[in-house]
Amino acid sequence: MLLSDLGAEVIEIAREGTPPPPAIRGDARGRKRICLNLKSPEAVETCLSLIEKADLVFEGNRPGVMERLGLGPDVMLARNPALVYGRMTGWGQSGPLAHAAGHDINYLAITGLLHAIGPAERPVPPLNLGADYGGGSMFLVVGVLSALISAKATGKGQVVDAAMTDCATYLGSLFHNFYTAGAWEDRREANLLDGGAPFYGNYECADGRFVAIGSIEPQFYQLLLEKTGAADRLPHKQMDKKSWPEMREILREVFLTKTRDEWCQIMEGTDVCFAPVLNLAEAREHPHQIERRVFTESGGVVQVAPAPRFSQTPGAIQWAPSDRVWTAEEILSGW
Repeated sequence: MLLSDLGAEVIEIAREGTPPPPAIRGDARGRKRICLNLKSPEAVETCLSLIEKADLVFEGNRPGVMERLGLGPDVMLARNPALVYGRMTGWGQSGPLAHAAGHDINYLAITGLLHAIGPAERPVPPLNLGADYGGGSMFLVVGVLSALISAKATGKGQVVDAAMTDCATYLGSLFHNFYTAGAWEDRREANLLDGGAPFYGNYECADGRFVAIGSIEPQFYQLLLEKTGAADRLPHKQMDKKSWPEMREILREVFLTKTRDEWCQIMEGTDVCFAPVLNLAEAREHPHQIERRVFTESGGVVQVAPAPRFSQTPGAIQWAPSDRVWTAEEILSGW
């Protein structure tokens, strides 16, 4: 989706008999789909004929699967020496877990980061954003586009091994660095950014909804005290960790005195570093999201608009998810 939104012509090679994506699958937008039985030698040759003209290819199979199909990187690079070959897996192409099944929660678990997320009682899976999309897709895109720049300059392609465990660990390098330096306690709700600090967290309001506070810098913290009227009740030094439990309880009591919208009237748009915690429906209606057109409509379905933004070559949804199945001949004739 990201590559398509940024202007790439994306061809998905699906299994024969794969049903078309429904309209609500915005992540399937803007791509052309052909269906092949890659266990057939003729289909493999058809795939390689496309590869000869492609800039990059990426796959998400377990290690060895593409090689058994006759579509490993050695074969593809022999047909197209400038090809960028991206490999997306959870565990990577090597290592004792390389051939095991897994999901985002498993990959994030061995990075140390899942242990750090959530309340003190137990770790909480942060949706599938940490390893799957953040550590997986985004690092794959960075990798294949970097390799593409190299290939355009040198004429030589290469393999990009994007393992979610590698990349999610890299994504969390700040916290590993903090731990190495002795500046991070290896337990939840005990640190600056994990809910331990009373000035960086979520608070329930009088209506049962929540607000998010991130008043880390001293001047922002002083403004938080001013806006909450809690300066007299919070005389402690901001970074005195021994006082954090008491400070958090005082702020909890304060935020329970007003509704979320009342706190928005007091704090939103100020340097407190404040935001209401919106549900998915509310997120689409927030004035900031509306003005920046973060959500759009395609094919009669509300979808997230392309990002990031470019001054000269803006991204765009090329078309809504389609049930059309293309042929290799149609693709190649266009190329």
